[in-house]
Amino acid sequence: MDGDFSTSFVRHGAGPAQHPALVLNADYRPLSYLPLSLWSWQEAIKAVWLDRVAILAEYDDVVRSPSTTIRIPSVVVLKDYVKPAKSTAFTRFNLFLRDEFTCQYCGSKGELTFDHVVPRARGGRTTWENVVAACGPCNLRKGSRPLKQSGLSLRRAPRRPGAEELRNTGRKFPPNHLHESWMDFLYWDVELED
Repeated sequence: MDGDFSTSFVRHGAGPAQHPALVLNADYRPLSYLPLSLWSWQEAIKAVWLDRVAILAEYDDVVRSPSTTIRIPSVVVLKDYVKPAKSTAFTRFNLFLRDEFTCQYCGSKGELTFDHVVPRARGGRTTWENVVAACGPCNLRKGSRPLKQSGLSLRRAPRRPGAEELRNTGRKFPPNHLHESWMDFLYWDVELED
């Protein structure tokens, strides 16, 4: 990751409705990176009240009831470990994530669709091993022809990704905002700079 990467996504301040809490598993890793595991401030406070999470960081803002004032949690950690899924669903989003939101023919990152490497008209199936992310122009260029006849080539052979692989790939694509209190928990295994 770039050194200035984190600062371009950091958000400072907003109203209580804009105060999501980063949710960490009991091992202090986010439950998911894409989408980032976030709870609304109401869900976070409820979980604190029910003693299901511990608060690691808080916003400056508070919420009040007639008898209680509490700072809004910005990072919470589950007290019980949630075992991550071992398999990945074959969805359009997960396919794009596996291919890092990049056309597997030309490398563009624009509007994507998906393409069957062996066209369905020629017996190709809709599986991890036969479907890739493709931009519109490449998908049209290939059409229902075999790959060799289209003049296109794959940047990377399609394959079924593991759940951990998709989670790690998701870390490369931060959401459009990150609160500064989350940074120590999101990229803790990135190499430190001198």
